[in-house]
Amino acid sequence: MRQRKIKNIDQKLNDFDDIIISSSEGHSGSWREVFGAGCEKPLFLEIGSGKGRFITSSAKQNPDALFLAAEGLASVIIRGMARSREMELDNIRFITTYINDMDRDFAEGELDGIFMNFSDPWPKARHAKRRLTHKDRLVQYLKAIKPGGFIRFKTDNDELFDFTLEQIEECKKLVSFDVTGLTRDLHASEFSKISPMTEYEEKFSLQGKNINYISISKQ
Repeated sequence: MRQRKIKNIDQKLNDFDDIIISSSEGHSGSWREVFGAGCEKPLFLEIGSGKGRFITSSAKQNPDALFLAAEGLASVIIRGMARSREMELDNIRFITTYINDMDRDFAEGELDGIFMNFSDPWPKARHAKRRLTHKDRLVQYLKAIKPGGFIRFKTDNDELFDFTLEQIEECKKLVSFDVTGLTRDLHASEFSKISPMTEYEEKFSLQGKNINYISISKQ
């Protein structure tokens, strides 16, 4: 979907410089420090945070946890920042670049959980490795979360979900984890209680579209 351009975007981003992380590089092993020295709270990452409804809702519901929202489109992520400011949240920071190399950007076991919501499906077969749930990426995510940590993924795209299930099966040969939640109709399941809605999710649900969901936990 084409995003509406925002005038003077760089100047407006400056208004949120206290909650912006302009690059994901250089923080491996020290992400909690961006929230303050000595912080040891649980740390979660959303890859592709969009306009920020999910991550801000999660941060509000879990004030004793820390949240990183990664979104490369400035015109989109700024809406999440504005929402965070309006909600007076101090436990969320926004990474204004795409996360393309987890091994570089996060230390092993640094995260308690990763969320991916309504990711770009990259429908053409030649673009499969760009999908956020490709097995190569999933292995990196699992390395970055601690034992007992989770990855939660939801999408309205049935083909992408089928692909994701295949990739998860491939990962079982490489990393030990358990599937802790799986449904093709999230809002009719028990898992909806732990997964705040995104803007797209609400729109699709009102149209009667099923939402696919899977959660895996690292052993």
